[in-house]
Amino acid sequence: MEDSLGVRIDLRSDAVHVEGPEEGVARVQRIFQDFEALRRQGVNPHNGELNGLLRLVVADPATTLRSLADSGKQRSAGVKRTVQPRSINQRKYVEAIEKNDMVFAVGPAGTGKTYLAVAMAVAAMNAKKVSRIVLVRPAVEAGERLGFLPGTLQDKVDPYLRPLYDALYDLLDPEKVDKMLERNVIEIAPLAFMRGRTLNDAFIIMDEAQNTTIEQMKMFLTRMGANSKSVITGDITQIDLPNPRKSGLLDAINILNGVEGIQFCHFEDCDVVRHALVQRIVRAYESAKPVQQELPLALGEVIDVGSQPSESRTETQPQHPAKPQ
Repeated sequence: MEDSLGVRIDLRSDAVHVEGPEEGVARVQRIFQDFEALRRQGVNPHNGELNGLLRLVVADPATTLRSLADSGKQRSAGVKRTVQPRSINQRKYVEAIEKNDMVFAVGPAGTGKTYLAVAMAVAAMNAKKVSRIVLVRPAVEAGERLGFLPGTLQDKVDPYLRPLYDALYDLLDPEKVDKMLERNVIEIAPLAFMRGRTLNDAFIIMDEAQNTTIEQMKMFLTRMGANSKSVITGDITQIDLPNPRKSGLLDAINILNGVEGIQFCHFEDCDVVRHALVQRIVRAYESAKPVQQELPLALGEVIDVGSQPSESRTETQPQHPAKPQ
């Protein structure tokens, strides 16, 4: 609050002393008043959630802690924990899901793309806006080859879908999730099983969309039926396809941008809500990209690192490396 509002806050034994511009002091006073009112109502956000709420409040003068808490309660009906956006882009994302039938969420890992989508799906089902939830993921390994997994078909695809299970169990009681899975109220399936289906009255989420091919993406996007909503999430910096340029997510961004009823939400490293280290790791990889792109890609290309003329180097260096002893 001090950095964003230009004030100085001094915590004393009997009071909070605030110095700075009149407008900034007034906003700090309102924040403390709202926090005290929420505390008396039994609302006690933990540190991570409170930091996210404060970031939203100081970024928008029209936003208050009370209004954010009230909107979080509405989205969290029937859910174990409060579903609350923690950054400006997360708030835009949640509002986009509420207003549009199809939303693309593109950004780095840890920005809450999948978790918020699952939370909004559970809230929509609890509010009787949809009758089922369909969670989809392409079965592509992250640079590995898992081989032939033992067990039934469900046992084989479950490792790929585990992040979706984790979000569900975090939001709902395990017994309730298991019961919904048994009754197919919540369906978790690999992308290959979607062909030929029409999904009516459903909240459909596709995770890891960067690992779909162009054909798979088109097939998935045309599964929507009446009274359905789709959310597609992905990270274009983590494409595990043999040819990254064939990613269905990249193709959809280029083709569908501007289509009525479809909204794209982009996240940045500042939206990462995991461990603080994750945000710094994402930034480090992003800053290393230009350096990596400048490296020679040809296998036979020689990097000149010395000032010695090329003629003398070719005379002194052997043409073929010596065989290892």
